[in-house]
Amino acid sequence: MLTSAKKIQKQIVSNSNFIHPLPTILRERRMRGREMEVKSGLVELAPFAAMVAVECLDVGLTTLSKAAMSRGMSHFVFVVYSNALASTILLPTAFFFTRKKRAPITLSLLCKFFLLSIAGITMMQNCVFTGVSYSSPTLASALGNLIPALTFLLAVMFRMEKLELKSSKSRIKILGTLVSISGALIMTLYKGPAILSPPAQPHSPSPSTMLTTPNNWIIGGFFIATACLSLSANIIGQAAILKGYPSEITLITFYCLFGTIQCALVALIAERNPNAWKLSPDIELISVVYSALLGSVVTFGVIAWCIRRKGPVFVAMFKPLSVAVAAFLGFIFLGETLYIGSIVGAAIIVTGFYGVIWAQSKEEKDEVAKTSMTPLLQEHLDA
Repeated sequence: MLTSAKKIQKQIVSNSNFIHPLPTILRERRMRGREMEVKSGLVELAPFAAMVAVECLDVGLTTLSKAAMSRGMSHFVFVVYSNALASTILLPTAFFFTRKKRAPITLSLLCKFFLLSIAGITMMQNCVFTGVSYSSPTLASALGNLIPALTFLLAVMFRMEKLELKSSKSRIKILGTLVSISGALIMTLYKGPAILSPPAQPHSPSPSTMLTTPNNWIIGGFFIATACLSLSANIIGQAAILKGYPSEITLITFYCLFGTIQCALVALIAERNPNAWKLSPDIELISVVYSALLGSVVTFGVIAWCIRRKGPVFVAMFKPLSVAVAAFLGFIFLGETLYIGSIVGAAIIVTGFYGVIWAQSKEEKDEVAKTSMTPLLQEHLDA
């Protein structure tokens, strides 16, 4: 009896050694699961945070370029210098990171890079800086809200986006596109009374007054709208190229290199003054370095990464954010006046834009639901 009792006691003790670690294992699994959820959440938020930063950097670029061009710098020369510096940074970087796993670069791919740089650098940058020199960074950011609508239209034309007129979501997309375009026209053609002006300094000329140029909003709006169309075509082109050649750094390297060559040819024809090529070590140098590092290397890389990860419409949806940032920076640093036309037009643009994005998100959810239901239906039929 004593022997059997001792055996039972030993068995209980041995079993307890296996029972006690179980809650610890469960806790560890729960902690690992929570860590995985946090990491996956951060991974999902990374494209959103990256695009918010890109829009802020873009507004800073237009503000600095406005200041540099108001001091007399040629925007043709500005584009050449900034892209040349960006290409100098990207070429060795791309060679270092892709020397072992770079896919072969064909002549057809080089031609695609060349055409992409025409739309995204040569046309877009020259037009946007010309438009900013005629108007303001605030107008450039506001008209930039046309990019989601234009990107959607181009995606439909090239069958990257489905459009069914019988669907209410498709009708909302069309209506939102038209509303965005009408808001852009209001901002371009109507300024209205001033609602917020910088404090006047009658005794001494302020730096903001020295940086302000006579605004011709219609000409500036035309150039900026052309730049928006070029950028939308560029986004669609990048999405198409990255599907077959998923190397962002290679794309932006040749993108900047070809853009530098093209812009240099344009500048040699358009800028006949040799003194325009002299770079002053002040706001001109700062704006060129900022444009090369943050406006080209960082921005182009982030945009290409987000396009491959989330698609072209995702990249375009962040443009409304730049309106508030541009208005704030323009008022503080450039002494620009806020007009009622800018506020009303921007509100209309944002309203139409978010209508398009809402319909887009609903369609994506419906698509996911259909794809998830298909395997279950197939299993039911097989059974």
